[in-house]
Amino acid sequence: MKKQVITIVGGGSSAHALIPFLSDKDREIRLLTSKPKKWNRNINLEWRDSKNKVLKEFNGVLSSVSDKEEEVIVNSDVIIFCMPVYKYREALNNIGKYISDGTTIGTVYGQGGFNFMVNEIKSKYNLKSIVTFAIGLIPWICRIKEYGKVGITYGAKSINIVTFDNIDKYYDLKKLFNDMCFKWFHKGEFKLSDNFISLTLSVDNQIIHTSRLYGLFKRYGGDWDSLENVPYFYRDYDDLSANLLKDLDDDYSLIRERIKEIYPHYNFEYMLKYLDLERLSYNSANKNIKESFIQSETLGAIKTPVVKYKDKWVINKEHRFFYDDIYYGLCIAKWIAEQMNLEVRTIDTILKWAEVILNDKILSNNKLTHNEKSGAFSIYNYNSLDEIIK
Repeated sequence: MKKQVITIVGGGSSAHALIPFLSDKDREIRLLTSKPKKWNRNINLEWRDSKNKVLKEFNGVLSSVSDKEEEVIVNSDVIIFCMPVYKYREALNNIGKYISDGTTIGTVYGQGGFNFMVNEIKSKYNLKSIVTFAIGLIPWICRIKEYGKVGITYGAKSINIVTFDNIDKYYDLKKLFNDMCFKWFHKGEFKLSDNFISLTLSVDNQIIHTSRLYGLFKRYGGDWDSLENVPYFYRDYDDLSANLLKDLDDDYSLIRERIKEIYPHYNFEYMLKYLDLERLSYNSANKNIKESFIQSETLGAIKTPVVKYKDKWVINKEHRFFYDDIYYGLCIAKWIAEQMNLEVRTIDTILKWAEVILNDKILSNNKLTHNEKSGAFSIYNYNSLDEIIK
């Protein structure tokens, strides 16, 4: 029996979890990474509780590791992206000519219009039978203990959401998705969303990271005299950041609700506002945004991304929080809002602030500019809401 070939693209924390979970006698696991020399063939994963006690260890085996697309992409059955969102498009274009028609391509984190990026290479390389999937949120809380060797997971989400452009393929791959979570944790079962736009607009990082960074800037000016004075990103979460997140989610709710009005016959069951998504994903009973962060033991150790500049510690403008969540988060929401003539004041405010931080032109007269860094759907030559919904 031929082994199923799974190729993981990118070496993020999610790759350190996915490799052990998917390793199986009937699968061959490959890895495409820019740092192949830093990877062991045997990858260990520690499942820890909130007090960092190791509950169980998992082991995965890589058949091959390379930074050369032709060595690992060719003849892959399933390709799964585990990298920052803003790198998806470039990586897809790099691997496009090595993909076999009929391959299934997906991502563990479905922000940013991943399906449109895949459609771009399908057209470019005449890949008529490619199947695309996206998981709404990364299925587990995961970290890296030792890059390329050991990962850490704090367990799976209670429910995971996935969508496919060919629903039949989901049923063909049910064992693979079961092995990602439910097989090990007896939770984290995958539910099927009817459309990609529900995942794009069920917001998590896009509004958490951007509102918190802007809140830190408003409260502290974005710089600190010493590293010890820099607030923790979640543990020190305050009312200012919580209110900004709520205002940002309210902008997204305007977009979500208008889409539901325009397309009443579509199923948007999993197009959720922030707290509803948080409760579904973690089976939580949190009643407010601030509580959901400051009470999280697994998020408590995460630090604010800063770098030393002259004699100050300043917000790191090169961090993926800007590139993923501004360019492939808020810019996309703004583009959709413009198609429906919706005013989204908090999105506009944060984008204008980001322009200054990034020294980039994102808006002109409160309208999106054509910006190659942006993931706004106009870069794929879409010019209307119908084109992205239907």
